[in-house]
Amino acid sequence: MAFTFKQFHIDDHGCGMPVSTDGVLLGAWAPLSKAKNVLDIGAGSGLLSLMAAQRSEALITAVELDDTAFHACNKNFIASKWQSRLNLVHASVQEFCNEHRAGNNAQFDHIICNPPYFKGGTQSSNRLRAQARHTDSLTFHALLEAITKLLAVTGTASLILPNQSMAPFIEEIEKSELWMNRLTDISDSRLKAAHRHLFTLKHKATKLAENNTVLTDNLCIKESDTSYTPEMIALITGFYLKY
Repeated sequence: MAFTFKQFHIDDHGCGMPVSTDGVLLGAWAPLSKAKNVLDIGAGSGLLSLMAAQRSEALITAVELDDTAFHACNKNFIASKWQSRLNLVHASVQEFCNEHRAGNNAQFDHIICNPPYFKGGTQSSNRLRAQARHTDSLTFHALLEAITKLLAVTGTASLILPNQSMAPFIEEIEKSELWMNRLTDISDSRLKAAHRHLFTLKHKATKLAENNTVLTDNLCIKESDTSYTPEMIALITGFYLKY
């Protein structure tokens, strides 16, 4: 399908994970105001990178393993007005991490990722969708290891996960050199429990400076009449055509 936003266009035909509300939420919510050097892990169609380019003046590196998604992302980058700030790499994040560190390149002050989140269970018959959604392609441990190595000491990583994935992900965080310093619980309506979670990670070396405090809040997407809430509109107003 194709999606036209206010300042860019996305064609995600053939991509395993199409444009979704989760991706838009993450791209709009991530604290990017001070970012200078951003990494998008598992770029897919390029949505998060393009949102980051719109919201900041940062140089953005996007890493994508799948051939189909890589080519779709490349076309979307070329069609955008931020092409000069967008760099697309065709590799796994593990390969990219090894090559980036071997070249003594600077670490990233912000990392953004909408990671695979299903572990085990029945996989989609669509190979690309299964790869994008299941941790067989990128485990939580491997993702956190890459973030730890690629994130600058004072940098921030922004992610989104569904309820069922939070407990195992937090277990991996606790074994890593990272900590969760901000958490936003997302619900579809004011009458429903949170079903998704936006959060940021930082190096544990920053915990004392931030008083070991986790900032928490909530985001409700829709009112009882299915219209978007004011807080949701505030997030998407720079992107959705009708807001």
